[in-house]
Amino acid sequence: MADVIPIDDAVPPTVHAGVEALRDVAALFWQQGWSRGTSSNYSIVLNRDPFRLLLTASGKDKRRLRATDFVVVDEAGRLVAASEERPSAETGLHLVLAKQPGVGSVLHTHSVWGTLLSELYAPAGGFRIEGYEMLKGLTGVRTHEHREWVPIFPNTQDIPSLARDIAKRLIDPVHTMTYGFLIRGHGLYTWGRDVEEARQHVEIFEFLFEVVARRLSLEAAFSVLPLST
Repeated sequence: MADVIPIDDAVPPTVHAGVEALRDVAALFWQQGWSRGTSSNYSIVLNRDPFRLLLTASGKDKRRLRATDFVVVDEAGRLVAASEERPSAETGLHLVLAKQPGVGSVLHTHSVWGTLLSELYAPAGGFRIEGYEMLKGLTGVRTHEHREWVPIFPNTQDIPSLARDIAKRLIDPVHTMTYGFLIRGHGLYTWGRDVEEARQHVEIFEFLFEVVARRLSLEAAFSVLPLST
């Protein structure tokens, strides 16, 4: 049987290009250690009216995604074509982000450094990253002096409730989320105008998470070392 996804008339032919783009992303993230096993999920907006979202199916190994390991859902997360696959359990989070103006792709990773920092800073509700040149890899950031606050949400299996909390933060005039957030003990969500921009944001965040975590480790190690003579 051909490796083809059944689609309805509302889905543009770019669905297949989207599938290949997300398969490439998955392979890259697996190599980097950010999407091991069946963890993580990725999406691309195919159409706005009617709304159609291409999304990784539930429980798929990100090391070797097949072209059939995807589904297309509508604005409510319902399948728009017959499929033996189920949408990711976190479809609701993708939907609340993908419906934002200017968002064309949402990517979710599970890295070691992001997970550790999400646990460490969860009591504070997030942490700030500033002073690093790599911050300029976030779209629109022009200087290393930029201060990026990374919010951390509690982990929960109640995805509708979490999606509502995220939706509120997206329109918060004081604590607006521009690029991404962490879920405690879970992983990173970030987004962009298209899959390339979203991928870039993942790479920037993951680099910065490792820098912050390694710096904390070095500071802790040097604080207990005897002074040199």
